[in-house]
Amino acid sequence: MTDELDRKIIHAVQIDGRASFRAIGQVIGASPQTVARRYARLRTTASLRVLGRTQPYALGDEEWFLRVRCTPDATERVARALARHEETVWVHSTSGSTEIVCTTRNPEGSEPLLLRNLPKTPRVISMTAHCLLHQYYGGPQNPVDKLRPLSPEQIAALTVPSLPPRPTALADTDRAILRVLYGDGRASNQELAAAAGCSQSTAQRRVAELRHSGVLYLDVDYDPRVLELSRLAMLWATVAPAHLDAAGRALAQHDEVSFAASTTGPTNLYAAITCHDNRALHTYLTGPVAALPGLTHVESAPVTRTLKRAGLLSAPPGRQHPGE
Repeated sequence: MTDELDRKIIHAVQIDGRASFRAIGQVIGASPQTVARRYARLRTTASLRVLGRTQPYALGDEEWFLRVRCTPDATERVARALARHEETVWVHSTSGSTEIVCTTRNPEGSEPLLLRNLPKTPRVISMTAHCLLHQYYGGPQNPVDKLRPLSPEQIAALTVPSLPPRPTALADTDRAILRVLYGDGRASNQELAAAAGCSQSTAQRRVAELRHSGVLYLDVDYDPRVLELSRLAMLWATVAPAHLDAAGRALAQHDEVSFAASTTGPTNLYAAITCHDNRALHTYLTGPVAALPGLTHVESAPVTRTLKRAGLLSAPPGRQHPGE
């Protein structure tokens, strides 16, 4: 279980994933040695990882959510195959392992290979595809922000200013740097320079410029249990078009929401939610969700297991976190 200092450290690296332990310690009132020790422990006990991420719009990409239903005997096999596929970023088994939900990222306007190949897969019963249109919450934002362990002054001291993302052409050096940061957002300038074939000062400058331009952000991935959130679920809602933006903005304010976006497809609003337990999930669905403006239909699907998260394969059976 985490204490207040742990939560402050998680929040600090969410704000600036490349901040030094000394800088974090100065802001939260702890020694660099204490911050380093706590961070190392969180990497072990909470699977804490800082990961470099890019904004899809800035690089001309688009994201899709695919909901796949298989015969019961094939769900596990298909889910594992999807987790290994290069297009997928997240792969979840939901609703008691009766459905697979995965996200893909592709160049805008190009058809994801999975859209063409999955329907031909033996034992796949049905599939629906939802293209992400507008993100209301997620990306640089993270549920730990809503816990508010750091004060506004502490947040301001750690915040790295950035512009709204805009279409950007990447150089080969940038792509090499991003490949390293994708697996380790705190990789040293020496590691980045070695991968990109440039000087450390160039690597440091390119990271700073990519962050400032809104192309690159640092995200924190961790076991939700450390924040006492053990029930993960997905929400698929249909909202009258005139109320869609208001409903999306309302969802973004809910403490339970870790991601919210409008989409194409049979439903037009999606959210990833985390709650303490099933009773808390019930309270959330019958309270804040039921009060969304223009809501006409809602589906909820508890996450049974996560096979791939943030583009990285999860631990094998026997080493899973709750909900995975």
